[in-house]
Amino acid sequence: MSDRRARPTSKNGRDAGEAADARGGKDTRMSAWRRALTPPTAPPPSSSAPRSEPPTPEPADMGSVVQAALYRDGVRVSTPASLADTFRELREQPAGMAWIGLARPTESELLSLAAEFDLHPLAVEDAMEAHQRPKLERYGETLFVVLRAARYLDAPEEVDFGELHVFVGPDFVITVRHEAAPDLSAVRRRMEDTPELLKLGPEAVLYAILDSVVDGYVPVVAGVQNDIDEIETEVFRGDPEVSRRIYELSREMVEFQRATRPLVGMLHGLMAGFAKYGTDEELQRYLRDVADHVTHTSERVDGFRQALTDILTVNATLVTQQQNAEMRALAEAGFEQNEEIKKISAWAAILFAPTLVGTIYGMNFQSMPELHWGFGYPFAIGLMGVVCVSLYVIFKRRDWL
Repeated sequence: MSDRRARPTSKNGRDAGEAADARGGKDTRMSAWRRALTPPTAPPPSSSAPRSEPPTPEPADMGSVVQAALYRDGVRVSTPASLADTFRELREQPAGMAWIGLARPTESELLSLAAEFDLHPLAVEDAMEAHQRPKLERYGETLFVVLRAARYLDAPEEVDFGELHVFVGPDFVITVRHEAAPDLSAVRRRMEDTPELLKLGPEAVLYAILDSVVDGYVPVVAGVQNDIDEIETEVFRGDPEVSRRIYELSREMVEFQRATRPLVGMLHGLMAGFAKYGTDEELQRYLRDVADHVTHTSERVDGFRQALTDILTVNATLVTQQQNAEMRALAEAGFEQNEEIKKISAWAAILFAPTLVGTIYGMNFQSMPELHWGFGYPFAIGLMGVVCVSLYVIFKRRDWL
C-alpha cells in the first residue's frame, strides 16, 4: 500500500494547505494548524516502497479514544493501546483496516489523525468546531460525513440530538462525536459479529453507522406520533396549556427535519457513485435499504410538521370559538342585567311620584294652598294615581315593564 503522505494534490495543482489558506477570513490559529496539517509535496513512491513514518505532530494518547481496533478480512486482529500503536500497527498490516472512535477529541488528537491519514484541513476544521449540518463531502480518497443522531427522552417528552463526524478512507474509519449520543459500541459489536460484512471494508462500516443512526430515528418517530395523538386529545378537550406543547414540539420537528432531510440527498449521492467507485453489490443493496428508510422517515417528519401546523390552526379556531361563546354569554348576561335594571328603574319612578306628592302635602305649612280645601285629600290621591298610571303606560310602551 502506498504512502499516504505522497497522495496527489488537487487537480489544479494547488495543495490542500494553499486551498485552505485561500479561503481567507478565518482566524490565525485555524490557518496555522491547517498549514501544519498539509504535508509537503513529494513525488509518488514506488508501489514496493514501505510506508513512511508520519510527520509531526506526534500521535496523542488514548485520552478521548473510545476504542481503536485493527481488522483484517473482517476479523479484529489487534486492539492498540494508543493512537501511536494504532498508526504503527496499521502500517505493518498491508491489508488491514483501522476503526478509531473518538469522543470529544482534543485538537492535538485530531491533528495527529489528520497528519497520519492525510485528512483535508477543511474537514478537520468542521470536526473540530462541530455544530455542522448533515452533509457528505469527498476529499480525494476520503469521505467526510456529518450525521445528526436523535433519541427520544420519555421523561421530558423531547428529542435529544447528537452530532457525529465520520472520516472514511481506503483503510480506515474515524468517528468523532462531541455529545453522549450516538453510542457506536453496538455498531462495532454488530459488525464484528458479521465478519462477512465487515471484510467489505470501510464502506461497510459507513453503512452500519448510517443504518444505526437511521434506525435510531424509529423510536423518535414513534414517540412524536404518541405526543401528537395526546395533543389532539388535549386540543379537543380544551386544555389551556396545549398551545405551548404544540409550539415546543414544532420546534423539535424543525430540528428533526434538519437532521433527516439532508440524508436523502446524501444517500442518493452515495448510490450515484456505486459504479464509479466499484462498491460491492451486496453493500449497494444495504445502502439502498437505508436510503428507503431515510426517505420514509423524512416523509413522516414532514407529515408531523404539517399535522402540527393543522392542529395549531384547529386549536386557534377552537379557542376563538370558545372566546366568542364566552363573549356571547357575557353579552347575554349584560342584556339581562340591563332588562332587570330597567324594570327596577321603572317601578322606582312609578313609586317615586306618589311619594313626591305625599311628601309635599305632608309638610303641614299654614300658608300652603289647598291645605284647608275640602277636596284636597281626594285631589292628592287622584293626582298620585294619574301620575302612576301615566308612568306605567309610558314604561310599558317602551318595553321597560
